[in-house]
Formats: sequence, structure tokens, C-alpha cells
Amino acid sequence: MSEKKVQSRRKFIATSSAAAAGAGALGFPMIAKAQTVNLRFQSTWPTKDIFHEYASDFCEKVNKMSSGRLKIELLPAGAVVPAFNLLDAVSKGTLDGGHGVVAYWYGKSPALALWGSGPAFGMDANMVLAWHEYGGGKAMLESIYKSLNMDVVSYLYGPMPTQPLGWFKKPVAKAEDMKGLKYRTVGLSIDIFKDMNVSVNALPGGEIVPAMDRGLLDAAEFNNASSDRLLGFPDVSKVCMLQSFHQASEQFEILFNKKKLDSMPAELRAMINVAVQASSAEMSWKAIDRYSKDYIDMQQKQGVKFYKTPDPILRTQLAAWDKIIAAKSKENADFKRVLESMRTFAQRACRWQNDTSVDYKMAYNHYFGPKKAPAKKS
Repeated sequence: MSEKKVQSRRKFIATSSAAAAGAGALGFPMIAKAQTVNLRFQSTWPTKDIFHEYASDFCEKVNKMSSGRLKIELLPAGAVVPAFNLLDAVSKGTLDGGHGVVAYWYGKSPALALWGSGPAFGMDANMVLAWHEYGGGKAMLESIYKSLNMDVVSYLYGPMPTQPLGWFKKPVAKAEDMKGLKYRTVGLSIDIFKDMNVSVNALPGGEIVPAMDRGLLDAAEFNNASSDRLLGFPDVSKVCMLQSFHQASEQFEILFNKKKLDSMPAELRAMINVAVQASSAEMSWKAIDRYSKDYIDMQQKQGVKFYKTPDPILRTQLAAWDKIIAAKSKENADFKRVLESMRTFAQRACRWQNDTSVDYKMAYNHYFGPKKAPAKKS
């Protein structure tokens, strides 16, 4: 075969191969690799607080579930904006999202404080979440944020155990013992304690203990045994009063900038929703484990004395709350609407829970309470 024919055949084969490759490319289009969506989040908590850990747990779930398609970078309180400025920062897009509590936005609308402050008509935090998801609360919260021009999407999760009355220089036995005290709380709880003639200062978590140490506060509440211990309360006080109606049923809030969230694929938004629900369950389980350990350790290792808040103080809180909700309902239509929705749900749900729940304290006392000495034989 001549050299000319060999070259011609090689050219034919090369041309045919290229054509076949082109046809294959048309038959099997290239699958584009999805780009990673990066989100910058900030919590309203110091890095060492267990609340920041809860926020991190949520972000970690989303990052793992999305297999790298969605990556949330979590920053602590103050990294971009102060804790109480988080809602505005997320709405404006300064941050893509954040982790906090609805009560922090009380200054924008008193109705927002109802998702955390007060006795919630006898509902615990998990029941408030049930009302939010199935009793109309979610739609009302969305409506309030829209009326405030807040371009955010809110996910509530993480039912908190009853918060203590707080840390004091000495135990309080009656409401009169609290008069004139410089005290820290947030949300509509401020109004409860003001009605009790307490001087209130709303400080974010990281600023409370330093203020107590400098004498700027006489007493303060934050949330739970683990957070209180990590923030350093036992270093400035050895007395903690347990049980209170000021924030008996609070939960966490995860915020997203609405435009950012809406721009994401539907499957990523679905992953976020599932991660919220999973984080809610995990938070409630972790809280039981960690809070109980720190509760015991503060007593055994740091000399903290815990006292039950006397019933007269609790009744004073309820009486103050009655006056507050009556006044706020007249002043604010959203407040009245949210309050009545909660009342309707609570009347049914609490009756069911109170009628069906066994007295767990009876079982606890049976196994761990003081044992009676056996009767002496005559």
C-alpha cells in the first residue's frame, strides 16, 4: 500500500472518531457540577455558650446533608453585628442568616415577645412550638415580620426548659424582696419585673456576668444551668432561684434572608427544614443531659445553693402578667391576635396534657426520695 493511501486512511479514521465522539456528546449531554452555596451565619451567643453549640449543631447537619452543596459558616455574637441587631442584619443581607430568640426583637413589636415571655397560659415550650406549627402561630409571625418590612424567613425550634428566676446575692422569699433590685432580663419579661418594682436592664448574654461583677446588676437571669455556668454566674453569685413564669416556654429561632433562601434549589430548602426538625429533637435531648450534669456540678464543686422560687412570687408574676396582656392587647392589634390564638390552643392542649400526664415526681420520690425507716416490731 502506498504512503499516500495510508495517510488517507488514517485521516478517515480520525475524522470518523471525532464524528462519533461528537454524536456521543449530543446523545449524552454533560452533567454540570452544582456550585456550592455559601452562607454566612451569626449567632447571638458567645462562642463558649451551649446555645452557640446548638447553632453549630444545626449548621453541621445542613452541611453534611447537602454533601457540600450548601455550606454555612457560623460566627459568634458580635463578629459582624451586636446580638440585638441580628434581625436587621439578616433582613438587609449583611448576614445570610442567624440564630437567636424571638424575644430579642421585642422592641420592634410587643407581640413578638409572646413567643417566649410569660406563662403561655400554662403551655410548656414544646406545646408553644405545637401551637406555632399547627395552631396558627407560624402564619402570624410571618405576618408580623412582613408588617415590619423584615425580609426574613423564620424557623422556630428547640423547646427550652423553664428558666430560673435567676442569680441573687441572697435568697428572695417574697416579691417585696425584689423591689429596687437592678436586674437583667429581656423581652416582655421586662414589663413583668417593672410591675414588681424591679429596675431592669436588658443586656445580651456575654455582658451579664461582667455587669454583676462590677456591681451594675444586683441579680440576673439568663437561661439554664449549662449556659449560666459557662458564662460564669457561680463566680459572682452562689444563690440561684429556680422556677419562674417570666420565660417559662421559650424556644430558639433560626433566621434566613428571604431573598437568599428563595434563590436556593428546592431540595436544599427541604434539607434546611429537615435539619431544623432534627436539631429541635437533638437540642431537647442534649439539654436534659448537659443541664442536669452542670446543675449537680455547680452544687458539688462550686458551692452554689439552689432554691425554689416561693409561690407568692410566682403568683405576683401571674398577676403582673394579667395587667400587661390587658394593656398590650388594647394598644397592639397583633398582640391581641397572637394572644387569643395562644389562649384558644392552650385551653384545649393543656387540659389534655394535665389530664393525661402522670405525676413523674411521685415516681422519682419513690426511687430516690428519703426512705422511711421500717416500723419497729413490738
